[in-house]
Amino acid sequence: MQEIYVTSDKLDSKACTDNVTYPGAGGIVVFVGTVRDQTKGKTVKHLEFESYEPMAIKEMQKIADDAVEKWGLHKMVIHHRVGLVPITEEAVVIACSSAHRKEAFAACEYAIDTLKETVPIWKKEIFEDGEVWVSAHP
Repeated sequence: MQEIYVTSDKLDSKACTDNVTYPGAGGIVVFVGTVRDQTKGKTVKHLEFESYEPMAIKEMQKIADDAVEKWGLHKMVIHHRVGLVPITEEAVVIACSSAHRKEAFAACEYAIDTLKETVPIWKKEIFEDGEVWVSAHP
């Protein structure tokens, strides 16, 4: 069972954790990607994310389906924010639960790594003196 969102709304890692909690879970792993204030010594004002949402959701669903099957997860949640995201706020939340912690850790790492490689969500860093698109893939 999976829950996949791309939204301009503020993300809620606690709600994601609650969503994957179940009595048989021996391991719940949550990755929260937040906006930091520095990149390569430059001050970041905020980030902006853009997405081709239909394809992003399709690719995120594929990642979740693959992880659930490969690691025998009970549930996986992948939420990604688009639009302007201020410093310290959550840009992506991935949560998963399984009977054992090892599988949950492996699945969560796979999900964020694969998301960054395959999902059409693009990040722009806004600095005090300009802006730059980063991670412009796939």
